[in-house]
Amino acid sequence: MINRHFVLLNKTDNIFVCCKQLLAGESTNLEDVDVAMIVDITVGHKIARKAILKGEKIIKYGVSIGSAIKDIDFGEHVHMHNIKSDYIASHTRQSRVGEA
Repeated sequence: MINRHFVLLNKTDNIFVCCKQLLAGESTNLEDVDVAMIVDITVGHKIARKAILKGEKIIKYGVSIGSAIKDIDFGEHVHMHNIKSDYIASHTRQSRVGEA
């Protein structure tokens, strides 16, 4: 556990996992750095443990769960808007009606 809001599941992970909700505007200390949340981070969601470059693997549980599709800043929400799975098609909330 890093603090009451985030846990580091494996020492090689480049993300933290939320274990207690933190709302936009609230801040927490992560590895001796104060970080303000830009968006609400709910339980189970991830934030970057370090700056992650576009194309870099997202590491959780010590293994890759996908790749960054854009640069991700330290403390930024890591989710479907900035990563893609390397293994299965990512689902979106966008309608696919009318696609061939």
